[in-house]
Amino acid sequence: MISLGIEELLAAPPAWLGDQRLGLLCNQASTDRHFTHSRDLIQRAFGDQLTCLFTPQHGFFCEKQDNMIESGHMTDPGTGLPVFSLYGDSRRPSKEMFAQLDVLLVDIVDVGTRVYTFLYTLAYCLEAAKEYGKKIVVLDRPNPIGSDIEGNLLKDDCRSFVGLYPIPMRHGLTFGELALLLNHAYGIGADLEVIPMAGWQRWMHHRDTGLPFVFPSPNMPTPEATLTYPGQVIWEGTNISEGRGTTLPFELFGAPFIDHRQLLDQIAHVPLPGCYLRPVVFEPTSNKWAGSPCPGFNLHVTDRLTFKPYRTALAILQGIMLLYPEDFKYKEPPYEYEYTRLPMDLILGDTALREGLEAGHDLMELENNWQEELQEFEHLRRQYFLYELDS
Repeated sequence: MISLGIEELLAAPPAWLGDQRLGLLCNQASTDRHFTHSRDLIQRAFGDQLTCLFTPQHGFFCEKQDNMIESGHMTDPGTGLPVFSLYGDSRRPSKEMFAQLDVLLVDIVDVGTRVYTFLYTLAYCLEAAKEYGKKIVVLDRPNPIGSDIEGNLLKDDCRSFVGLYPIPMRHGLTFGELALLLNHAYGIGADLEVIPMAGWQRWMHHRDTGLPFVFPSPNMPTPEATLTYPGQVIWEGTNISEGRGTTLPFELFGAPFIDHRQLLDQIAHVPLPGCYLRPVVFEPTSNKWAGSPCPGFNLHVTDRLTFKPYRTALAILQGIMLLYPEDFKYKEPPYEYEYTRLPMDLILGDTALREGLEAGHDLMELENNWQEELQEFEHLRRQYFLYELDS
């Protein structure tokens, strides 16, 4: 059985907790295996030591939608504690916020993808802890899509709130391991401790853990959405619907101008293991193409161990670019507080990759171009493993 970081903390509270004032970075998905929220568990165990809460993008209850839809500060109705939004007027915690705590506990459900902003909220908290002399303690949780890595590394000229560090689209680390990587390899240097899980193994995806799935953001409703997200997220930078406004976000994609057979024929030469593209027509109730029938596909993952979400999405993106040059459009700025740069470049993390796709370069050759840097990242990340590959 897997014991989460929050459960490990409560089973054996560290002596250094003493009478320290505690903050907690969390949202509604931060629960134990019995669906009891971490704030309630910590308050029961440590009483008035818990002084405040922090929450990332989408709000405490994951009620806010994507891309610069902010949440304000609030009072938690369950505990009466102040909740500081880190996706509002600022994405960085202020000195006044951190004045209310000595130790910030971090208990966040991450989804294993470079562009998921919770990672950068963690980074900003580490920077603030370094600046203001506070301690960060990450209560570790599983990476729902396992330990595999995939994709190009982010280039410096594509840095943004959906990418601050040279990591691949699929990084294969837990949130605690990510914290160690950011803090040490990328030089933040905060006072950091990670409370590891017990029982988690690197090969596991969420469905292997026996743990409940509580959605960490409004368009991440199922473990299957986390599997497809590292590729299907690229549609955010286009006029292709990523399935927002339907019951299957990131599992459906399409647009009114797509022809099923044309697109399948266009991408037939690219090996796309572990998935099946099932032709559908869907009609979003909100977001892109709301109220319009969209021919597209339901992306079914048939083998999550061989599935390549990023390759699959890039193959489809290139196919759409080449088939429908008059209809396909990139999203224009702003995107995640960047007002001049093309959102697609920020999502892909490499302008040259976009240009190569546009030029019709062979996708497998483009993928081969980033294998050396991907292997360098593999060597780097292993230095921060808390769970062995063969455990």
